[in-house]
Amino acid sequence: MVDLSQYLPILIFLGIALGLSALFVFLPMGVARLTGAHNPTAEKLSEYECGFPAFEDSRSQFDVRFYLVAILFIIFDLEAAFLFPWAVSLDMTGWPGWITMMVFLGELAVGLAYAWKKGALEWE
Repeated sequence: MVDLSQYLPILIFLGIALGLSALFVFLPMGVARLTGAHNPTAEKLSEYECGFPAFEDSRSQFDVRFYLVAILFIIFDLEAAFLFPWAVSLDMTGWPGWITMMVFLGELAVGLAYAWKKGALEWE
C-alpha cells in the first residue's frame, strides 16, 4: 500500500494558496459593492488609451511581422541569458562546452539569416 501522508503538506500549501488567491480576488469586489464604490457609469466603462479615446477597433489584427520580431527578441534574449553562465563556467567545461555553444550560436545565426532572407524583418 502506498503511503500518501507525505503529500499532506503539499495539499495544505495548495489549499492555503487557493484560499489566499480567492481572497485577493473576491474581497476587493465585495468591499467595493458594500461601500458603494461600485458605481459603473458610461464614462467609467469607456475604453481609453493614454487618456485618448481609441482610434480603431480594439479587435484589429496585428501584422504577423510584429509577432515574428517579438519571437526573435525572446529568442535572442534567452541566448544572452545562456551566454553569461556559459562564459563564467567556460574554464570547467573546456573545449566541449565551447564547441557546444558555438553550435548553439550557429543554429541561432542560421535562423536569423532565414528570417532575414524571407523578409520578416523588413517594415513597409
